[in-house]
Amino acid sequence: VEKQARRLTVLDERGQPIRTISGIQLGDAPQGHKRFQGDERTPEGRYTIDWSNPDSAYHLSLHISYPNAADQAYAASQGRSAGGMIMIHGQPNGMAGRVTGDWTDGCIALANEEIEYLWQLVPDGTVIEILP
Repeated sequence: VEKQARRLTVLDERGQPIRTISGIQLGDAPQGHKRFQGDERTPEGRYTIDWSNPDSAYHLSLHISYPNAADQAYAASQGRSAGGMIMIHGQPNGMAGRVTGDWTDGCIALANEEIEYLWQLVPDGTVIEILP
């Protein structure tokens, strides 16, 4: 995921691109790494997709393993929570079309058709790298 470019590129087992999704939507404060619960930033770094939720409040969702130990330690050193429940998901259930602009609390939002594609392709344990 390239936050500034608003692009998610799916790679095959050899690291070759097989699909690029443009126009991804991020948290309301998209610049910078997520540090604390409620900062509305999307994390940056290397994580994994560790579980999926077909009954999400959004059209399908894939959970990103944020926060890791370093994220938790930093937040704790500041007397705060690192937050969590960061997902790649579709649009809100029951909504036709797409919400405009950045609107998540730190998640990565896609069009419903795009999350359906990822849902079929990405198993638990898949590495995700989120770049600034």
